[in-house]
Amino acid sequence: MEIDGIISAIVIGIVIGILGRLVVPGRQRIGILWTILVGIAAALIGSGIASAFDVADTDGVDWVEWLIQIGLAAVGVAALDRSRSRTRR
Repeated sequence: MEIDGIISAIVIGIVIGILGRLVVPGRQRIGILWTILVGIAAALIGSGIASAFDVADTDGVDWVEWLIQIGLAAVGVAALDRSRSRTRR
């Protein structure tokens, strides 16, 4: 992966993390930095999953890839929120 790929993964990860956080109902008790890190991880893992199912490179916008990434980010944000709320009790 080249530097432009890493930078685009970070930018896309920020967007994916924020969208994933919006999908999760209720208030999340994790910071924006954790949201961004979850988003970056979800973007990278989601790209890998989309490539495995051969839906990563399509004509136009890759909606399926985006949905996979947003879904993974939502699951990651919810899981991190639950794990952090249990440790605070």
